[in-house]
Amino acid sequence: MPLLDFARSKRHLDQGDCGMTMLKEGRPTAPQALNDTDTVPATATGNRALMLEEALIFEIGSTETTGVDFAEAPKVASRLGNLARTDGIGLPGLSEQETVRHYTRLSRQNYAIDLGLFPLGSCTMKHNPRLNEKVARMPGFADLHPLAPQSTVQGALAVIHELAAWLVTLTGMHSVAMSPKAGAHGELCGLLAIRSALEARGDARSVILVPESAHGTNPATAAFCGYKVEDIPATPDGRVDLEALKARLGPDVAAVMITNPNTCGLFERDMKTISDAVHAAGAFVYCDGANFNAIVGRVRPGDLGVDAMHINLHKTFSTPHGGGGPGSGPVVLSKALAPFAPLPFVEKQGDKFVLVEEETAEDHHGQTFGRMVAFHGQMGMFTRALTYILSHGADGLRQVASDAVLNANYILRSLDDVLDAPFGGSGPCMHEALFSDKGLAEGFTTLDIAKGLIDEGFHPMTMYFPLVVHGAMLVEPTETESKAALDQFILALRSLAERAKAGDEALKGAPYFAPRRRLDETLAARKPVLTWTEPELAEAAE
Repeated sequence: MPLLDFARSKRHLDQGDCGMTMLKEGRPTAPQALNDTDTVPATATGNRALMLEEALIFEIGSTETTGVDFAEAPKVASRLGNLARTDGIGLPGLSEQETVRHYTRLSRQNYAIDLGLFPLGSCTMKHNPRLNEKVARMPGFADLHPLAPQSTVQGALAVIHELAAWLVTLTGMHSVAMSPKAGAHGELCGLLAIRSALEARGDARSVILVPESAHGTNPATAAFCGYKVEDIPATPDGRVDLEALKARLGPDVAAVMITNPNTCGLFERDMKTISDAVHAAGAFVYCDGANFNAIVGRVRPGDLGVDAMHINLHKTFSTPHGGGGPGSGPVVLSKALAPFAPLPFVEKQGDKFVLVEEETAEDHHGQTFGRMVAFHGQMGMFTRALTYILSHGADGLRQVASDAVLNANYILRSLDDVLDAPFGGSGPCMHEALFSDKGLAEGFTTLDIAKGLIDEGFHPMTMYFPLVVHGAMLVEPTETESKAALDQFILALRSLAERAKAGDEALKGAPYFAPRRRLDETLAARKPVLTWTEPELAEAAE
């Protein structure tokens, strides 16, 4: 098939004659030059049938025009004083038709879960049932104001309270803080509770241990809380080195932050032993619950000795990243940490629900570490998550985990003959399958396979993560994909792996069919062009 070069010359970040450099994990930072000897002729408009070339909004309209006529505004004194802006803001004027067409054309260049499989590993990009969206848009939820009197929002508080009860039951924990707004925010909540518990007993500890197989936000959060972070190595089978962990435990260790299932897609079989050792040393166990989708309904982290764990509602309970606005990261807590949970929280008092704040907490929550957010979290995420839970039921949630693990293992075993699976011999994977770039032809990388997936109509999988695997490719199909969808993805990835192993030079130029060709990622990161500047008009020759 001819090599199609659809790059526009004015996009200076498109593939050019730049050299190939590598980061230590094997990620190329710039595309290799590829001589296209057989190209198709360009169109006059830049359009390619239904793939329409879209100009910037500043190139469509003019700042000198407006798409709507308004009567001149009355002149009134500004209450902003010197802060008032009197000059124009520089936005172009577009008609309604131009505006609708512009954003519709842009939307057609986006990949979405409604178009196909989203294989991003560790992200749990599952289908979001439309029932959840319908409930989230119900009056009383969608238009809820955070300062509404509590007597007028009893239904919303009841939803938060019921969802909290489900999360406590599913995790086997003692209580839950619902206010954290995302996973990393939940990590912060858990560590602040741990720090408060240590301070309450007069125990100054300064170190957080983080295994190599943990999520990258774990050490960042620990450092943000003022702790010194130390790594714990992994065993050859991709799990925490238990003996190394035990050897490092001591009176200076405040907690261990562990991801289970870990970022290699493996369940930590020694989790209970790890927790017992940590507790014996006087420390706490924080579990990253971003991968809870693999074990929901099957394993209760509380039974494994976990003291705190955040749950990404926007992963486990249906709403993909960016699919429904802000995320949500409630934190379940053990009995030892429950007294230190943040405010506010919902409590049932008699026949009504009350949002407990600083002024109403009084003595029954006097050890709280304080307030993390101005208001109580994300109502849209709460309603979606509870709808998902109630529509599945306890047995359905157990099936979610079973199907997610089954799908991941189907991908792993369908491709481990053409792609290296570094932990393929460590037993079944959990919710995600991990491959490496080992065995690819000289000069071919994970990036080449990922860009080839774009031509095949798929969003690329997670690349170069986890860092413990060179050239990592992390695939999480979730439970919502059918066997037919998985077979199509496997067909595409198998074809690309075979091309990369055979040294197909055309693969280095992928993607060919996307709106833009491969970018120079180093230039894009170091010299991004984030603003539009009106081009200078050429002056007529005298």
